[in-house]
Amino acid sequence: MAPAAPAIPAEVPAHVDLGVRLKQRRLEAGLTLAALAEQAGFGKAYLSRIESGKKVPPIGSLARIASVLGIEAASLLTDTAHAQQSWRGVSLVRHADKRPTVMGGSAFGYDYFALTDATTDRALQPFLFTFPDKVDKFVFFEHEGEEMMHVLTGRVEWQVGVDKFILEPGDTLHFDARIPHRGHALSGPATALVVIYSPMGYQQNLA
Repeated sequence: MAPAAPAIPAEVPAHVDLGVRLKQRRLEAGLTLAALAEQAGFGKAYLSRIESGKKVPPIGSLARIASVLGIEAASLLTDTAHAQQSWRGVSLVRHADKRPTVMGGSAFGYDYFALTDATTDRALQPFLFTFPDKVDKFVFFEHEGEEMMHVLTGRVEWQVGVDKFILEPGDTLHFDARIPHRGHALSGPATALVVIYSPMGYQQNLA
């Protein structure tokens, strides 16, 4: 019998929530930290830092861990039980209810706030997105589906493939998310409404 899973405290940062949820799933699978790390191809210390909330892994690494556990990576990123319980064909999230969410770009300075209780296992995923002021020149994101970005505040430089766009409040960019993309804020903070549409159940590397 696997050890009892730790409770996830309320009001914790999203990356800590991710670590607690990962540890919970590992214990449910009856795996030690060392065993999971070895099967996923990582060092024990690296996995320990993820579980303790000190490291946010890229979505590719998280997918490898989830594969060993026999679960979907999305279930580690969000509270699946809460989403299923909350989704009854309609979701209302008040302005004070927006929640930080760990996604593939979180490790690179992108902040996501879920704008619905139904982001898990839904084809349509809307977020309030905050851009970093710089991004590593080697970092690009690509995933199945489409992405639409409507800039709310600030100015943004966004790149899709070899094309670069300067976006200002009120501008909207819609693109094929299979094309490598990335971006950053210009001259101060910038936010956008980002809506991602992708095939149901697809595990994504989002930004």
